[in-house]
Amino acid sequence: MARFAGDVSRVVACAFDSAAMAEDATLALAVSGGADSMAMLVLAAAAFPGRVAAATFDHRLRSASADEAAMVAEICATLKVPHATLTPDRSITGSSIQMRAREARYAALSEWAGDRPLLTAHHADDQAETLLMRLNRGSGLAGLAGVRAWRWSGRVAILRPLLAWRRAELRAVAEAADVRFVDDPSNDDPRHDRTRFRALLATTPELDPVRLAASAAWLTEAEEVIARQAELLWSERWSGPGRAVDIANEPRELRRRLVRRAIIETRHARTIVLPAFNESSNVEPLLDALEAGRAAVQGGVKVTPTRDGWTFAAAPPRRSH
Repeated sequence: MARFAGDVSRVVACAFDSAAMAEDATLALAVSGGADSMAMLVLAAAAFPGRVAAATFDHRLRSASADEAAMVAEICATLKVPHATLTPDRSITGSSIQMRAREARYAALSEWAGDRPLLTAHHADDQAETLLMRLNRGSGLAGLAGVRAWRWSGRVAILRPLLAWRRAELRAVAEAADVRFVDDPSNDDPRHDRTRFRALLATTPELDPVRLAASAAWLTEAEEVIARQAELLWSERWSGPGRAVDIANEPRELRRRLVRRAIIETRHARTIVLPAFNESSNVEPLLDALEAGRAAVQGGVKVTPTRDGWTFAAAPPRRSH
């Protein structure tokens, strides 16, 4: 209990600029019914009695999900923790269903949490799996930072206080408290990347999830430093579309971030919708062209190197033949 309370206090301090958590502050917990989140529920109810509320998001993708939400509600009642069952506004369908489910879940949970910090039960094994998956995809620094210990979603602080805990530890907490939990069958579905990397970790003792999670934490710190530097350069040098921005001599990682942002800002200012472009778009060929002194087009934006810097403007219409 003391360990969990300390972990919560540390992540709250990080999210709220070193401010200590108020003695009467209420924590909002996302509790799915799995062993990890049920352990978090038990730990939070013991560490912060009378200051915890829980919610379960029923995606309505499996026939058993309503019963699982009811199970969580029953255990919350035993622990004297207020509970809410949330459901999607519309059916979750289409491609990338896991991503759509995640978006619906966080939207509903954030709205329910209101002004309270929202705690999720991501742990060291989750972090290690995420890091390995993203390494395998060739992700950049932001991706390799993995699951963040905290982030803001609008006005809601989403906190992950269990990133130093192992999956087995949390399962043991739930079992010792004699609370029921469920094992999501999708966790064993080999069609999902995470399932395959979970199996890799389980069969490769040389890969220590705690150390991998620690590496992700160091990468997070590096990402934060570079992000702050990029923000500083942006505030100093960006004057809007059509005006030269002097970033040609900055390290490539900073150019990469600033070019993406400049394209997005130009698209917004010039109402450019197509072709698609976002913060993850590959801009390496564009950077190569600019470094060679050539203009190039990406995302409907023409970037031109000049003596004073790079300019960003709406690309001229393509000629039809």
